[in-house]
Amino acid sequence: MAFQTIKSSVKDTELIERRRKQIIQSAIVLFQEKGFHRTTTREIAKESGFSIGTLYEYVRTKEDVLFLVYEAINDRVYNHLETAIELKEPSLENVYMAIDSYYRLIDDMEEEVVILYQEVKSLAPHLREVILDKERQMVKFLKDALLLSMPEGFDKQRAELLANNIFVQGQMWGFRRWILRKQFTLENYIKYQIDFLKCSLNND
Repeated sequence: MAFQTIKSSVKDTELIERRRKQIIQSAIVLFQEKGFHRTTTREIAKESGFSIGTLYEYVRTKEDVLFLVYEAINDRVYNHLETAIELKEPSLENVYMAIDSYYRLIDDMEEEVVILYQEVKSLAPHLREVILDKERQMVKFLKDALLLSMPEGFDKQRAELLANNIFVQGQMWGFRRWILRKQFTLENYIKYQIDFLKCSLNND
């Protein structure tokens, strides 16, 4: 998706992917330290080991870099959910295990999650829509897993809301860590959230 959305003057797709990974990793470090707005493209180029001219062969603006960061973060979560959720042989136990592993992934990606919530407003509307579409796909994984695991006729709107809750509650561990970690361990947080889901599913 990023290859199609963000233009590059380089034609070698393998080289583009390799260089952009360097740019993304460097940008994440700088965005964590300084924030998106106080980071310059020259600083990103330097952190990546490039000249500013080389950087502009792979991206055109700092907003392009931010989009690539978002794509990389969302792709990691998407691929994780796609692997963790079993739709061919669905079960609630699989859903609970997928939620557990998803929350642990978010714990590992806590700095990236903070960037997601702090800087999304800096993306142009059409780029923001691409990111939101990927999030909708991830929520759909969760919704489909719930619907396939519950008896036929389970309310689709209810499943949609539960799936969104699961997705946001995972991210909440990252962006509200400053208060949550004073009161909960990761294990307790996961247990309580899954318990809440079980209660909701059993509350017919």
